[in-house]
Amino acid sequence: PSWRPPNWAFGPVWTSLYAGMGYASYLVYRDGGGWGGAAATPLTLYASQLALNWAWTPIFFGQHNVKGGFFLLCGLWMNVAACGSSFYSVNKVAGYLFIPYLAWVSLATMLNYTIWKE
Repeated sequence: PSWRPPNWAFGPVWTSLYAGMGYASYLVYRDGGGWGGAAATPLTLYASQLALNWAWTPIFFGQHNVKGGFFLLCGLWMNVAACGSSFYSVNKVAGYLFIPYLAWVSLATMLNYTIWKE
């Protein structure tokens, strides 16, 4: 689609997003008492969204399963929203750091949907 980000943008965007996610997870781990405290559920959501994120590339590009990629991104979007919300309950900055990621996943979901329907 014409509104697709240019190829050169993906590297810097993902680098920034992963840096923000990593710092957010550190803040939650630190302020939430690690795996034995209030951080346990947010960090579990964090791990599951990472797994979904990593699964998209082999599904979309490896298997050329555009429909499957779309539905995976829908699940990822819900997981990222839940993770950001749960991070916010432990550390507000950590929650705010998930907003750009949720925006990027929203764009990726719309892009995947458009490719699927074309």
